[in-house]
Amino acid sequence: MMRTTEIKIWLLTLLLLPTSCMKWEYGLEEEFDTSASGEGLFICNEGNFQYGNATLSYYDPESRTVQNEVFFRANAMKLGDVAQSMTIHNGIGWVVVNNSHVVFAIDINTFKEVGRITNLTSPRYIHFLSDEKAYITQIWDNRIFIVNPKRFEITGYIEVPNMTMESGSTEQMVQYGRYLYVNCWSYQNRILKIDTETDKVVDELVVGIQPTSLVMDCHHKLWTVTDGGYEGSPYGHETPSLYRIDAETFTIEQQFKFQFGDAPSEVQLNGTGNRLYWLNKDVWEMEVEADRLPVRPFLPYSGTLYYGLTVSPQSGDVYVADAIDYVQQGMVYRYSKEGTLLDKFYVGIIPGSFCWK
Repeated sequence: MMRTTEIKIWLLTLLLLPTSCMKWEYGLEEEFDTSASGEGLFICNEGNFQYGNATLSYYDPESRTVQNEVFFRANAMKLGDVAQSMTIHNGIGWVVVNNSHVVFAIDINTFKEVGRITNLTSPRYIHFLSDEKAYITQIWDNRIFIVNPKRFEITGYIEVPNMTMESGSTEQMVQYGRYLYVNCWSYQNRILKIDTETDKVVDELVVGIQPTSLVMDCHHKLWTVTDGGYEGSPYGHETPSLYRIDAETFTIEQQFKFQFGDAPSEVQLNGTGNRLYWLNKDVWEMEVEADRLPVRPFLPYSGTLYYGLTVSPQSGDVYVADAIDYVQQGMVYRYSKEGTLLDKFYVGIIPGSFCWK
């Protein structure tokens, strides 16, 4: 996910180059079969914006082996420009490639493409409501796209009130019953509530400036963290916060304030949903029932550029992505839930998000 400090440069580039012309490059196909590997971890490596060098990596925690550029190697075709996120549904992995305006569907064992959804604006995340209905959020668009994954086609749109195409931004999605909650990040300050039966925004909740992520814990509490914007932002600059929101009543239960100038992001949960993790220079950890922010980090800052974060739903191991300098191959560090370094491995350029098999 792009950081706040990069928004101005990114937006300027978008204004100068409103469309991305992706040049697909082809090579030789390789055969993979990871059906017997058990738990596996996909890493979406964003690559550099407008360079078309996004890649997909696959890590086997049991054998501690990593395969890089698996999409290119399996399909003899580059992934595209900015690999934003990945979701698995019914054995198919859906890789969202932001600036190539596409979502690829791949076999999660062979990494072969089985279909794609095209003609998207600037997709960020995909959420499945059924085998024949999913939502895809966008940036620089005031619509959430409704798609039929079986037919790989767009079937409709959800228009977000009080949002323009230029400043539009919908991000991560969490479902509770018939309702779907969505955080609005870039130059926004809202959590949306969508009725999935009518495909309408039925309510919204104002939080701080730029909520960057959204998860739901074991008690059906939504958690989001705001980055507070940046100095000189036309939308404002404030102290960032972590919010706990009751999904049933859609009200804020508690606000945890950080220090002004902090840049928290990447809120994640462990497999049982009772422990929260996030990035704020260091890696932080907190029980979901805590009444105050922790004093000491789970993993202290050590000169690394922490950029992505995930927690194994089975072992509780914590994986942290280091973008290093945004140019060379990034590194992923694997820690035990006690904070012991277990492994580290190189992946692609700017590892930003993870998806568990």
